[in-house]
Amino acid sequence: MESLREQLVETTLAWERAFGNAPLITTVLSEYDAARLLSCSIDAYSCAMQGMTAVQKGHDFLFNGHRYQIKANRPSGKPGSFVTWVPKAKNYDWDYLVWILYDTQYQIQEAWLWEVASYVEAFDAVKRLSPAHLRRGKRLA
Repeated sequence: MESLREQLVETTLAWERAFGNAPLITTVLSEYDAARLLSCSIDAYSCAMQGMTAVQKGHDFLFNGHRYQIKANRPSGKPGSFVTWVPKAKNYDWDYLVWILYDTQYQIQEAWLWEVASYVEAFDAVKRLSPAHLRRGKRLA
């Protein structure tokens, strides 16, 4: 399955080179990468994702009885494309949030874990989150 991840990234980067923009793989890739950072086996992740949809409210996957919400950013590599904004959770129907920052090649640069109560306390009133906000969590990578 790791080779499947590599194939997805290679195909996406080839598309980006050919057409100037990358297909939207950050969401599905970050969910997979977050599961792996949390020591979820590939088989357990595959099982957890069966029947899930790309657009579902609340959490992105279940692991060890916990609901995980995943957010991620990847700069395009174009001038001025560094990450200054992090998507904010729109609801709190999860137990943990993982935020991943990729480089332009979809390599994880950093990843942070937040428990829902801490996240709500820290960010509920914040309108626009930045990487600096999320870096106050527990570092995973």
